[in-house]
Amino acid sequence: MELFEYPNKSIWQKRSQWIEKEIEDNIKGSYMISEQAVALFADLQACYCVGAWLSVIILSISIIDSHLRETEAFDGKIGTAKLLNDFYEGEDDINWLRKLRNKYVHLNLNQPAFEMNDHYNKDKRNEMENDAKRAIKMIIQSFFQSPGI
Repeated sequence: MELFEYPNKSIWQKRSQWIEKEIEDNIKGSYMISEQAVALFADLQACYCVGAWLSVIILSISIIDSHLRETEAFDGKIGTAKLLNDFYEGEDDINWLRKLRNKYVHLNLNQPAFEMNDHYNKDKRNEMENDAKRAIKMIIQSFFQSPGI
């Protein structure tokens, strides 16, 4: 299982190039981007390149939250759900991502969202990879939603 193995260089490069292309395709001017969000995004890129899909999904809301808090809302006290609803302007449903992250972070004893065997389930890993890609696209959209003059 790739998550527990030494990273394959060609897979790492392919994934890194995918992120770079997503960024390049979305830049349309100059932008103010949160320093903390950029630092967190660098860590997220490493998670994505190694195939740590769950980490990508969980970090993504924190990155978007940090960015919007600093560059759009200018408010350190607003709740995350309100912040995302009021300031995220991406094409995708931000509440999908927030709820997905919450599903993984907040345990439901009757129906766990993720268990150790899921790391070895190809269908579950593919689903999480697709969710991680969607989350990265949403982060990038948040970074570039308000071009400067």
